[in-house]
Amino acid sequence: MTVRINKFDGWGNDFLVLDLADLPPSGGVDPATGAAPDWPVLARTWCDRSTGVGADGLLLSERIDDVNARMKLYNSDGSSAEMSGNGARCFAHALFRADDARGERTYRLHTDAGERAVTVGAQSSDSAMASVDMGEVTRIDAPEGWDKIGAHPDRPVMHVSVGNPHTVVGVEDVAVVDILSLGRMIPQVNLEVIAPGPEMNAITMRVHERGAGIT
Repeated sequence: MTVRINKFDGWGNDFLVLDLADLPPSGGVDPATGAAPDWPVLARTWCDRSTGVGADGLLLSERIDDVNARMKLYNSDGSSAEMSGNGARCFAHALFRADDARGERTYRLHTDAGERAVTVGAQSSDSAMASVDMGEVTRIDAPEGWDKIGAHPDRPVMHVSVGNPHTVVGVEDVAVVDILSLGRMIPQVNLEVIAPGPEMNAITMRVHERGAGIT
């Protein structure tokens, strides 16, 4: 099967975007075996940074109408994810480019976490500013193993969902945290470690994403 894939980067988070309309008329079904595309396997293969294109995830796009589209996300390990903020921004940028849009446009993405609105405005032929309404932030139960992370006693620890689960941990210095090992302790959630600075009213953050690793 030969398909066209576009690659987008949002804040260092990179994604492969495949428009399902670009599949052959058979929908990618193998004529010899009758097998449909195995998207988890293809995500692992294409997202591998050593042997594939390399990316944090694969986004499948299915247009509903001019401003609505279904977005399905597979992580680089082949697992399915409900939502990604940077993924949604990259996805909307792909729609914007495909539409040869001008000015500013808002798309409604239908994801496994519900609908998300993304507003896109082009800056150049290759870049755009995109903002996503992530919806309500809700508290969730703490994942097993989170207490091994070594949070700073005077800084907050929060377990929240924005359609997908996150544990946010305050630490003394994000640079010395072994976030890969810590992320593997709680693989069922996305882990963010944060610390104040370097400027006033700013924070420094490092991220370990469920199903993708350090991003």
